[in-house]
Amino acid sequence: MSRAERLLSLMQQLRRHRRPVSGAALAQQLGVSLRTLYRDIATLQAQGAPIEGEAGLGYVLRPGFTLPPLMFTVEEIEALVLGARWVADRVDVRLADAAHHAVAKIAAVLPQELRYTLEHSALMVVPRQTVACSDEVLSHTRQALREERKLELHYLDAQQRESLRTVWPCALGFFEQVSVLVAWCETRNDFRHFRTDRIRALRLLDARLPRRRLDLLRDWRQSEGIAPPSL
Repeated sequence: MSRAERLLSLMQQLRRHRRPVSGAALAQQLGVSLRTLYRDIATLQAQGAPIEGEAGLGYVLRPGFTLPPLMFTVEEIEALVLGARWVADRVDVRLADAAHHAVAKIAAVLPQELRYTLEHSALMVVPRQTVACSDEVLSHTRQALREERKLELHYLDAQQRESLRTVWPCALGFFEQVSVLVAWCETRNDFRHFRTDRIRALRLLDARLPRRRLDLLRDWRQSEGIAPPSL
């Protein structure tokens, strides 16, 4: 690994940690000596990278710092393209458009050889065979999640019984055939899973969630025995 690649890898490792991480841990992740790690940290700091901390206390990259997109590897570009193609095929129109625009912005600043990789990736997404769900349901649900607001649902269960629910949305899961809203249901006083294709109508309420969405999501994961995602 060249020194430039090593410095880039170090920056990437720091970006993955929200809290200070020890120099020894970083050195082990990069496969270098602790002395080399300290020297690389000093080099990056001298070049303007906002790395805070010191030997013995740990290091953290201050929020807001971004790396130039020209530094993407071929594998990273393939991952981005594959993810964007999956999103474009399985979500509402607005988010699908956002995926296309994001890839176009990345392509605009890539060098020629990497732009070719992005535009001609051989990784494909099989067209979905999903149960129909309206764009309005998905877009309003995503808005409720972003703004941490309650939703009022007219929901049809598996026995075709309709009910009116006020819920606190905390996550939206996309499966191969359906998408599912995870929310705290005021009627059931517990977490419930709502298939979005069974939501006949919904209304975004002005009322804010009584608890932070991330706290709700943590409690739901614990109740289901689900580990937090790695990304």
